[in-house]
Amino acid sequence: MSMDSGEEVSSREVKRILKDCVDNEDKKKPLTDDALCDILKEKGYNIARRTVAKYREQLDVPVARLRKEL
Repeated sequence: MSMDSGEEVSSREVKRILKDCVDNEDKKKPLTDDALCDILKEKGYNIARRTVAKYREQLDVPVARLRKEL
């Protein structure tokens, strides 16, 4: 996988960032796959939403609606 700058990055690094985002999210309003994709794009990682969903599933992180706490 490559960043916007052309630098190659490991999928493990992207998964670590995803895990950090999910761990630090507001549990009353969890981040959707689109929001996670936008966060990664802000950090320079050009990644598709479906790839974010695939990595989230590999990390055993449920979808946003199942992570929501009242």
